[in-house]
Amino acid sequence: MPNISVTIISANEAHNIKDCLESVRWADEIVLVDHFSTDGTAKIAKDFGVRVFQEPWRGFAVQKNSAIDKAEGLWILSLDADERVTPPLRQEIEETIHRKSAYNGYYIGRKNFFCNQWIRHGGWYPDRNLRLFRKNAGCFQERAVHERVLVEGETGYLRHPMEHYTYTSVADYLKRLERYSRLAALEISDRKRWTRWHTLTLRPLFTFVNMYLLRRGILDGTAGLFLAVSYAYYTFLKYYRFYEEKLDA
Repeated sequence: MPNISVTIISANEAHNIKDCLESVRWADEIVLVDHFSTDGTAKIAKDFGVRVFQEPWRGFAVQKNSAIDKAEGLWILSLDADERVTPPLRQEIEETIHRKSAYNGYYIGRKNFFCNQWIRHGGWYPDRNLRLFRKNAGCFQERAVHERVLVEGETGYLRHPMEHYTYTSVADYLKRLERYSRLAALEISDRKRWTRWHTLTLRPLFTFVNMYLLRRGILDGTAGLFLAVSYAYYTFLKYYRFYEEKLDA
């Protein structure tokens, strides 16, 4: 039985998947659940010796849990196609999973790149997510957006971050912001969080002030300003869409 399985989901990620797989070639097993990509993603993965499964889209968490279910390793390292494991992180992971005193799960930081610029402030770093965990102790919580791993037992933190090459262009970013705002509106609805006028005005304003000033996004230059403004817009948009749907109901 492999010691560690890397699990990935994809949908037309040919521009990303090769570099991602190259960074985890050392793993005992790689499992990819693909949403019927038409750009050759599955073929690239198969050429790497990856176990590829093609399935209809059922949401981020469901897809990721499906990949975990198919994995045979004692440990799971869950990645997105636009993420990379650096050599120092690889060494730390291998050392960690072989310790008898290892916890059931570990948070890993991310160096997030926006249009090839590493964003160090505004809450974008270290951006820790629980990604390494024992298979029998963890799974993804099913929610519309911003899915996360739930682990039974103690968790810890790894020192070295992975690299995350998200949003290769402003157009790509705005397209995904539109999609995520719709999913976030559904999640608000599921929680029955009613919105009022101050939610549509003060929350976006606080988002901007928090990212740009309190979390020093100003130090990331033009990119920091753009991200703070766009996150404020995203905050407004998700609550407005929820409010709009409530009026139509």
